[in-house]
Amino acid sequence: MEKLTIKSWAPDDQPREKLVAKGKASLSDAELIAIIIGSGNREESAVALSKRILQSVNGNIHKLAKLTIEKLMTFKGVGAAKAIAIITALELGKRRQLENVKERAKITSSKDVFTLMQPVLGDLEHEEFWVLFLDNSNKVVAKKQISKGGLTATVVDVRLLYKSALEFVSVAIIVCHNHPSGKLQPSAADKHITQKIKQAGVTLDIKLLDHLIITEKAYFSFADEGIF
Repeated sequence: MEKLTIKSWAPDDQPREKLVAKGKASLSDAELIAIIIGSGNREESAVALSKRILQSVNGNIHKLAKLTIEKLMTFKGVGAAKAIAIITALELGKRRQLENVKERAKITSSKDVFTLMQPVLGDLEHEEFWVLFLDNSNKVVAKKQISKGGLTATVVDVRLLYKSALEFVSVAIIVCHNHPSGKLQPSAADKHITQKIKQAGVTLDIKLLDHLIITEKAYFSFADEGIF
């Protein structure tokens, strides 16, 4: 059977031409990916291949961003160059999101913290523990990874945390970590480290404002729940 290529489609159905004629918002996710990879394989067009790749992650772009080069290369027609192109495009999108949130660096609620840190932590497959260092106007002076762990836990050195807080001349801090499992409920260890950080800050007059557990689409705030 003769392969139906993008070039044989009507001009309005060709992704590049459609982008020029109708704008980028008119393209589906599959059409955008098709432009990135450029071509399909002997049996399917770039758009059909892109749809199949998206179907493997239920159309979820966040899940697509987690796929490795090796996993993408299991799709017929996707070699190393195409896999790298997809990963690069998604990473640029993530960095653009991070640039956007830098303009909203003043923290007024737990949602502000989630907006700032979800792009950093939301799609990780291991745990990381981060700290936001704030000035007396609740503006973020800096954010720093304090520890990195496995699938279910990370170890936090409270002394190193407050060493950084003093270096940044912080008045307050907010800590956050992710749960790769997607579960939002804090563990006993999460509650214990929160109390330990809070108590250590009292002596230094550096206030712990909140502790957030972050997943891909949601978060849990210790402060909002009134449990510390």
